[in-house]
Amino acid sequence: MAKPQLALLGGRPLGPVKPDQHPRFTARAIARAVKLLEKGMTVGLGKHHPIIVEAEEAIARWQGVEHVMVLSSGHAALQMSLVGLEIEPGDEVITTPYSWGASTSCILHCGAIPVFTDALPDTGLMDPATIEPLITTRTRAILPVHIHGQPADMPAIVRVARRHGLAVVEDGSQAHGARVAGKRVGRFGDASGFSCMGFKLLGTTEAGYLATPHEDLYWKAALCCQHMGRSPDPGFPKRLLPFVDSLVFSYRLSPVTAVLLTEQIKKVDREIDGRRRNVARLRGLLRGSSVLSFPAYRDDEVPSYYTLSMNFDAAAAGVRRETFQKALAAEKVEVGSYVPAPIAHWERLKTHGYAGPKTIWTKHLQAAGADYRSQRFPGCEAKIKKSLDMDWNYIGDDPGRMRRLADVFLKVEEGLPALRDWERRQDRQAPAAARKARPSRREVLA
Repeated sequence: MAKPQLALLGGRPLGPVKPDQHPRFTARAIARAVKLLEKGMTVGLGKHHPIIVEAEEAIARWQGVEHVMVLSSGHAALQMSLVGLEIEPGDEVITTPYSWGASTSCILHCGAIPVFTDALPDTGLMDPATIEPLITTRTRAILPVHIHGQPADMPAIVRVARRHGLAVVEDGSQAHGARVAGKRVGRFGDASGFSCMGFKLLGTTEAGYLATPHEDLYWKAALCCQHMGRSPDPGFPKRLLPFVDSLVFSYRLSPVTAVLLTEQIKKVDREIDGRRRNVARLRGLLRGSSVLSFPAYRDDEVPSYYTLSMNFDAAAAGVRRETFQKALAAEKVEVGSYVPAPIAHWERLKTHGYAGPKTIWTKHLQAAGADYRSQRFPGCEAKIKKSLDMDWNYIGDDPGRMRRLADVFLKVEEGLPALRDWERRQDRQAPAAARKARPSRREVLA
């Protein structure tokens, strides 16, 4: 029987394989939000508002931490975690180059200096073995990221931090409910920041929260980002009263979104379990692939799968990753590459030769002597080169969808010989097309 022709080459696509709607709100969540809108209750200035209290207490119980502050974004939560630690201009915070930019910009927005570890080539997570050589007398904190819903090796990272008296701030924005060593991420460090915007596992509209075991850190963060520093709230420290004013970042959260958080958290564990079951099915169906592999985790590492990150072996496939992606897209399955380059090499972190709009951090980096241009991150660069990352809103218990999804990947893999020929034709045609588009000497002189 002839193999089905790839859609990229004129065949019929096998997809799409539709994910579930996410976020999905219950009738109760919608009714409660509508009721607040009908009453005009759209502003909550702290714990004296019952909806804000309800959300913060619900998250604190679920996270297993004592203090939670709901905020306007995950970035705000990370930045205020650093503010609560009194991170200052010139301080160094060690973080990872394989991430979304917020885990670096929160450091820059404090005037502090990001210092980059390498990442593990299989997962993209912070490589704990590369932390210690970066520690200097100016180092104040370590900020690991639980990227793609994968838990970073927090026991190892915390051991390094404790040896050197450093704080730890976790970026859990993509990893609600992920566990390592039996604990949910967000419970290992001195503070953690989570995003709850609509794409995230605990999805609302735009939201985030700061979680910490430290009361002092909580109030110092509140002082700098909430209306009047939350000074009317029960328990506000008297010693901070002289410093209360409105010179704050306006990072508060509307009760309309806070009530969605309260309702969404009731079902987030069930939804994450569905994500895990579907990943396990797909991994099993693709176990025999010669070009795709999945990150390996220890038995005590349990991801929550915000996205599904795979690794593509271009040498074994005989085609570039981008060609494989195009073939998948033609089959109506979109798979991308989440991190384009190590963050340290991004244009706006240049301290020499930067020609773009001015930033608030360039002079801080220059004053600290930071120059990332020559720094190499071999593990990070290896992960970027081979990573295939897929939005993973496959929540409902549906083995048939995983079978169809696997069929798409296997169809493209079986069509690799034809895909190699297609790629070679494209490469031959590209120089000719470039020559054709190039203006002639006569056109230039005219």
